[in-house]
Amino acid sequence: MLDANAALIRLLIFGGGLLFFLACELMAPYRPATLSKPRRWAVNLGLTALNSLLLAALFGTAKLALAQHVTQHNLGLLNAHPLPYGLKLLIAVAFLDFMLYVWHLLNHEVPLLWRFHRVHHSDLNMDVSTATRFHIGELAVSALITLGLIYLIGADPLSVIVFEAGLGLCAQFQHSSLKVPAWLEGLWWTLLVPPSMHRIHHSVRIKERNSNYGTIFSLWDRALGTLVRHVDQAGIRIGVGGHFDSARLGLGRLLIMPFTRYVR
Repeated sequence: MLDANAALIRLLIFGGGLLFFLACELMAPYRPATLSKPRRWAVNLGLTALNSLLLAALFGTAKLALAQHVTQHNLGLLNAHPLPYGLKLLIAVAFLDFMLYVWHLLNHEVPLLWRFHRVHHSDLNMDVSTATRFHIGELAVSALITLGLIYLIGADPLSVIVFEAGLGLCAQFQHSSLKVPAWLEGLWWTLLVPPSMHRIHHSVRIKERNSNYGTIFSLWDRALGTLVRHVDQAGIRIGVGGHFDSARLGLGRLLIMPFTRYVR
């Protein structure tokens, strides 16, 4: 029952967030699209659907099952100490988000990992659909790492659900081509990741791209010196050098991209 409810919650959050931020983009776009939005969405959502099927086949409900197991058997760091539940949940979510920051940084610094991660960065326009444009190879390795982290920290099922829900909504918001009021952008920068921060991360300029790795919290970038803020937002060009031909960025091309010529 928990697995079925969690799957439904994830679907509702993903679908609701996608439609909500799409509506916001259409009503208050940050910049006009330079490519056909329907064609890009067909590619990005097609990749998302394929990934979802493959991940379900490979891992099923492994994350929640493992979270239940470590909780029932008092395994992991959090279950070794009598802490208030709310504090445990916060620590688990923050820990998983920090490790995602580390994983994201490694995807930019390790050539083999970058081969897969560049699929995400090869989108020539950035909007809410970009949030789930990833290669299955990257997602499969990420899922295995997350399983190890759940065991290590001793995250319970609710912590995993809260983390994945927050991760999904934050990713959709920060990728959206949405004109956000300046006061909200400034407030969001304090702790979280607004679109302007993540837009810098999608720049074709390597120095800008190799920054702003946070997904939920921006404090990891602040603490570890990877935060870049003062960039001319209007001058940011989205994409990856060597992948500027939209006709060569269809679904099939994205699937084989990690195995083609290396592009930094």
